[in-house]
Amino acid sequence: MANEVLSELKVLELGNGISASYCSKALADLGAEVIKIEPPGGDEIRFAGPFPYGEPNPEKKRTFLIS
Repeated sequence: MANEVLSELKVLELGNGISASYCSKALADLGAEVIKIEPPGGDEIRFAGPFPYGEPNPEKKRTFLIS
């Protein structure tokens, strides 16, 4: 299946910001297991809008939601 092309790959993401998150999500969408390591307090992009329904919540940032 197309979404499992990278199913045997494990990725350790140490990046910060939108480009790292976007790349990791793309790899995960292709089947890779992505382990994201964030600094204490979380990735800086978690605190930038927009948020779903206008409610700020770093755990509901669309960048990090699984498609």
